Amino acid sequence: MDTLGNSLSMLTNPAIILFLVQGVAFTLIISVVAVLVSILFGSVLALLRNYCTGPRTKILKWAATVYIELFRNTPLLFWIFICLVFLPCPGFVDRPMFGLSSVNNKLLFKAAAALILYTSGVIAEIVRGGLNSVARGQIEAGQSQGFHMVQVMVYIVLPQAFRTIIPTLLSQVITTIKDSSFLANVAVIELMARTKQILSAANRYNGTNSINVSDVFVLFGTAALIYFIINFALSLTVRGMQRKRSSQNVVKKVEV
Repeated sequence: MDTLGNSLSMLTNPAIILFLVQGVAFTLIISVVAVLVSILFGSVLALLRNYCTGPRTKILKWAATVYIELFRNTPLLFWIFICLVFLPCPGFVDRPMFGLSSVNNKLLFKAAAALILYTSGVIAEIVRGGLNSVARGQIEAGQSQGFHMVQVMVYIVLPQAFRTIIPTLLSQVITTIKDSSFLANVAVIELMARTKQILSAANRYNGTNSINVSDVFVLFGTAALIYFIINFALSLTVRGMQRKRSSQNVVKKVEV
């Protein structure tokens, strides 16, 4: 019990709490950026796969299909290591920023790029499901009003598709936050990596001059609790939106 108390005492250390809070911030920033960029890129992929069916544009559909299926059916960790080895970094990340060294910034860029590449393939299929829920007549109606295909997609089809897939997108945000823990394998300074760093130096903070089994349970248990709180809050939002949509559908049916 004394050992457990020493381990728990680390959570009262302001420096450790600040270090973990910074890790949470990096986790959320990486995840949000990855999802936002993936929504843009994934939407383009979904549009290409769904609507590039003509003789001259079919190659774009094939390229989008290959990309989506490749990234959806291979592990994220594989792409993290591929990007770590082969992806070049732009010059602006090769300097200290955000309290991180230039080496950490380059690792962060490469790992975030891998997360974006992987998540884009998943979100593309989510968006494609939303596109398929929009009646074909909506496209024909837009074209009959003089809109060209891009305008039809931007002003008519995509808004309806995104209203349909918002709960699924929020679920993917939860998955992306959890997937960000894979970045700890390449020393990116997010929550899981910072937890591992604290554990490696636990003997300096727990007052026992050694790293104990209880340190592992306390530190990784704290990280698990943080992930749970963030993702459970998001899952409650998803459930609320799904209940609201169900009630709206019931009202529409009654009105009809």
